[in-house]
Amino acid sequence: MRLGRHQLLAAAAILSLAAATAASAQTATPPRTAAGKPNLSGLWGGPGAQDIDDIKAGVAATLSGAPDLFPSRRCSPVQIDCTPQTNQALDQEFTGRADANRPIYKPEFWDKVQYLDMNTNKEDPLFACQSYGLPRVGPPARIIQTDDDVVFLYWSFGATTQPADYRVIPTDGREHDALRAIDVTFYGDSVGKWEGDTLVIDTVGFNDETWLARGGYFHSDQMRITERVRRDGNTLVYDVTVDDPQVLVEPWKMTTIRTPLIVNKNAYLPEAQPCKDYDLENMTSQIRH
Repeated sequence: MRLGRHQLLAAAAILSLAAATAASAQTATPPRTAAGKPNLSGLWGGPGAQDIDDIKAGVAATLSGAPDLFPSRRCSPVQIDCTPQTNQALDQEFTGRADANRPIYKPEFWDKVQYLDMNTNKEDPLFACQSYGLPRVGPPARIIQTDDDVVFLYWSFGATTQPADYRVIPTDGREHDALRAIDVTFYGDSVGKWEGDTLVIDTVGFNDETWLARGGYFHSDQMRITERVRRDGNTLVYDVTVDDPQVLVEPWKMTTIRTPLIVNKNAYLPEAQPCKDYDLENMTSQIRH
């Protein structure tokens, strides 16, 4: 597989980021605020908020031209010579996924999951300029922390339709707002509290227009999400549990994500690009998306 100049430059930039941040990711105890809480403020991770080791391994495999670890599933049944590279898509979903950890749906919903997965081109909310929503957006890119709240800023994922979203989460001990808790929004109504050195965020009041992750993993408007955020030295540790008894057999605990603190003073969050609303009516193939 041959890479273009821009792909090589992007890969090199990611490796540079990994090298610059990994060295700072193993400091001892995290700094604390004047109130004595772990200071979560800072710029964290990178687009996609992947673990540094995963980023380096993925870039190394790409630069070496190694084949995909999982086969493409969007090759047409009648397509000749369809290889993993033919698709040019990120096929790490229901049957060809990079992470075996997945939500377990009630039996009556598996057909819907598989339909959405196999028709991602037309069904994925991202192609209609909708937000990633929780928990698909992943950990925040930047955290601004005060004594009464935390502000989460998110990466705009470049060529996709994801805007640079944000959340303001109170941590002053209040309960959910009675009205917002029954509203239906992409990011719900969140309240946070400290359990020792871990920030625990409880979120309710979602719409059902987003996915939990790639692969058709839909949810209902009764979903409840618990995020647990802590700082391990200069590493942000992010855990999520999804509770949706309307469609899931049991709560789904997502795979832990660890992202390093970016210490480069010149690093910044780029502005969001305009959303590109794809012309779904003219799509004739599921080979690419």
